[in-house]
Amino acid sequence: MKQPITFTVNGEVHQLEVETHKTLLDTLREDLCLTGAKEGCDAGDCGVCTIILDGRAVNPCLILAVEARGKEITTIEGLAQGEQLHPLQEAFIQHGAVQCGFCSPGMILTAKALLADNPQPTAQEVKQAMAGNLCRCTGYESIVQAILGAAPQLAGR
Repeated sequence: MKQPITFTVNGEVHQLEVETHKTLLDTLREDLCLTGAKEGCDAGDCGVCTIILDGRAVNPCLILAVEARGKEITTIEGLAQGEQLHPLQEAFIQHGAVQCGFCSPGMILTAKALLADNPQPTAQEVKQAMAGNLCRCTGYESIVQAILGAAPQLAGR
């Protein structure tokens, strides 16, 4: 059974008809071709699918698309302004926090939500906020440094 939904993704309004059992992750990837959110564990444990939904970092693998009706969604594709990378994306590059890149979109969006709520986090607060995002390549310290490095730039936004 399909239901109509309307939501805003990266500033653009989308109207779709989706199966009631379809996840928001699958809808973003399959229907909107926004593949930055990866499918990892499909259980909300790894964070690679993280997006921002109404200002909060969430795992869309655990949310039905119909639950996003009327919501505002930001995916990694919505961060850069044309060729200009978002300060978090720049910081991840500068600090070597991007290795294979599989986890990077989820990490960056989780960090964006953190810095929106807490513009001057401590290293411990960053580690706590990032606990739901797994990375097999970087060892996490470069990720923490990238987030702390981007914080002053984002504080004024």
